[in-house]
Amino acid sequence: MTPLDWWIIGLYFLLAVVIGVALSRRAGRSVSEYFVGGRSLPWWLAGTSMVATTFAVDTPLAVTELVVMHGVAGNWLWWNLVMSGMLTVFFYARLWRRAGVLTDVEFTELRYGGRPAAILRGFRAGYLALPINLIIMGWVNLAMVEIAAVALDIPRVWALLFCFFLAASYSVLAGLWGVVVTDLFQFVLAVGGAVVLAVFAVNAVGGISGMESGLAEVYGSTEAALAFFPEAGAEWMPAITLAVFLGVNWWASWYPGAEPGGGGYVAQRIFSSRTERDGLLATLWFNIAHYAVRPWPWILVALATTILYQDLDNPRQGYVMAVMDLLPPGLTGLLLAGFAAAYMSTISTQLNWGASYLVNDLYARFWKKSASQKELVLVSRLATVALMLASLVVTYYLTSIEGAWRFLLALGAGTGLVLILRWYWWRINAWSEISAMIASLVASLYLWFGAGLDPDDLGQWAWIMLATVGVSTVVWLTVTYLTGPESDETLERFYRRVRPGGRGWYPVARRLGFGEEGLDGGSLNWTSWLAGVVCVYTTLFGTGHLIFGRWGRASFFLGVAAFCLWWIARRLQTMPPARAGDEAPPARVERIGAK
Repeated sequence: MTPLDWWIIGLYFLLAVVIGVALSRRAGRSVSEYFVGGRSLPWWLAGTSMVATTFAVDTPLAVTELVVMHGVAGNWLWWNLVMSGMLTVFFYARLWRRAGVLTDVEFTELRYGGRPAAILRGFRAGYLALPINLIIMGWVNLAMVEIAAVALDIPRVWALLFCFFLAASYSVLAGLWGVVVTDLFQFVLAVGGAVVLAVFAVNAVGGISGMESGLAEVYGSTEAALAFFPEAGAEWMPAITLAVFLGVNWWASWYPGAEPGGGGYVAQRIFSSRTERDGLLATLWFNIAHYAVRPWPWILVALATTILYQDLDNPRQGYVMAVMDLLPPGLTGLLLAGFAAAYMSTISTQLNWGASYLVNDLYARFWKKSASQKELVLVSRLATVALMLASLVVTYYLTSIEGAWRFLLALGAGTGLVLILRWYWWRINAWSEISAMIASLVASLYLWFGAGLDPDDLGQWAWIMLATVGVSTVVWLTVTYLTGPESDETLERFYRRVRPGGRGWYPVARRLGFGEEGLDGGSLNWTSWLAGVVCVYTTLFGTGHLIFGRWGRASFFLGVAAFCLWWIARRLQTMPPARAGDEAPPARVERIGAK
């Protein structure tokens, strides 16, 4: 580290503080401004903020570990979620925006009614804001501590406290607008730094040709390192596991940031978009950038570290060592500022997102319903500070609660289908969702601790997933038919507001005078979804072939990607205009009651 590097890092932190102070007055107007930016974000800003949030400081380190251990194909552990993301783009983004809620948990009492809906809303708000959110922040904090220890050789605690309090300060002051504006700057800085490091890393191993030769020595063959799919019979990725990733996991398993049907901070950015179209385009840009554009700089650095640092006990540290060893003064500071940017964009979102649950879905819903906007903004800022302090405690004890992450995710292991269908089938009620969560948790825990299956073994994990999804689906369907539907008033209110359409709502739509209204966006949504999935994968594969000079394959894959983008653009141009919520005809011909 040179004085120039420290100056670059210092200027970055100064800019983050200036943005927070500049936007603090706007955030103080109302709780809507504080948590959803007054619903005024353009698509490119909302989408880029989603991408920046998922660029956590530990993400390039995790990708490095996957590539070192399994080659490029190791990334299927997260690439499989493309299909879930594209489902959100074409089937749920417009509906989320139209719902007009402040959080995805608030949606619970729009879709369901009565005491069960209130219980479900309160439980999910507390569950997402505290254990889930705090453990996510704990992992991100721990990664930042690891980077600071390797790169700067300063006390871990001081490095963590400095970055964290700075991220919390502009989150407390400026609310969501402060988060997304700094996200934009942080995205450019973090991705630009990753590209610069990739160039230096490739040059350090003798260019692309030198990299291919080095990879052949490390992996046994260049193809073993660069293959996009796991080798048949690979121990780390059995065929059953790959089949579950591609055919089940993406729609059946709830995971923060990739919720089936949307949710979490992705839904928050959709709520914040100025129109339904902006919400859809923001989510589309997020999925393309997250899965197709951003991974290659990380992958190239990871491949280089397998050649440069072959004796590391922890392959994750290879990425940080490449920053310190390969870059000249100035660029080292730029890359470390990029690490700080990645860290702060994730932490600031988690703080704002978690506080929205505590304030909107717990304090204002159950504690003080008459609170003024001024009071709610004050409570929001206090909740942000409280989450900040709580996450530091979690980080301190994280090594002793590492298994809690898998335990908490068990609650959502088989709930995806009910989260998807609740938008399109009137018969689903609050008990359906509650029973799915309980069944998933019980089934997962029994398979882990009763049957003795190991979730860290991907082969056994696949059977855990299949069994959990099967049990959960049988349970929630049974409970759905054994309990009554939501009241006519609740169903009508939801349909008037959201207008999802489709066969699953025909009884309600006919009674309201809409007739047999088709799916919002039409049945061709499925072709757009397929085109989006194919576009991401072909862009990803085509870019890889282009980097390694395989021109024929690159032209084919990128040509397919271009066609898919053309198809999506054409569909968006011809997509029916947004359905106006709450404007149903007054007709009432029947009541479905307890049918």
